[in-house]
Amino acid sequence: MNIIVVMKQTFDTEEKVSIQNGQIVEDGVEFIINPYDEYAIEEAIKLKEEFGGEVTVMTVGPSRAENALRTALAMGADKAVIVDDEELFGDEYTISKALAHVIKDRDYDIILTGNTSVDNGAGQVGPRLAEELGIAHVATITKLSIEGAVATLVRDVEGDTETVDVKLPLLVTAQQGLNEPRYPSLPGIMKAKKKPMERLSADDLELDPETIKAKTAIVEQYLPPKKEAGRVLSGELQDQVKELVQLLRNEAKVI
Repeated sequence: MNIIVVMKQTFDTEEKVSIQNGQIVEDGVEFIINPYDEYAIEEAIKLKEEFGGEVTVMTVGPSRAENALRTALAMGADKAVIVDDEELFGDEYTISKALAHVIKDRDYDIILTGNTSVDNGAGQVGPRLAEELGIAHVATITKLSIEGAVATLVRDVEGDTETVDVKLPLLVTAQQGLNEPRYPSLPGIMKAKKKPMERLSADDLELDPETIKAKTAIVEQYLPPKKEAGRVLSGELQDQVKELVQLLRNEAKVI
């Protein structure tokens, strides 16, 4: 079975975000595999262990994203692909188009990726990529089993679950609860250094960046305002209600 995992390197969720001149400061910041993508990587490795084949992890991002790919290789993936070309670093539209060019001529049975990323939370790359490749996709899966050419999937649907059968090939996005991602072992880390890493640019993909320019642009970034201390009202209940209404109207201006 040939399995592809699309992943992303993101800020460590424990990092403090700083913004200068409208740009997020990356100096000295730790980067990690997007947590939802870890579920996708783990599930891909489990499928390989069950059915054989190989797992290819891939990303679109700067050179530092190689560290995330190496971690995935240490977990058990077989090879990696990085599209390291600033002309292809765009929004979800651009990223999915670039990935489609990477994948379209490759053999695969299933593509896995995280349900969303913890940095921008758009959750669009997976569905867009499936559309570009002309295959089915199922989002927010919490269970996956494959028999023959059919995958049975359980997906999270806002407090309930839905079970669907879909023919391969398909793309799925992983939700929390799908599995418990493994930690890279020391032997895995050593082996990862020798596993192949393919580096691609727009020229390698025979892709004109102008044809897939981003459809959206970030015009401003800022941190939320600091929360002020709450106010405790005192006195008779009727007086508290009157004071609360006045505060909501004159200070909070929400009524």
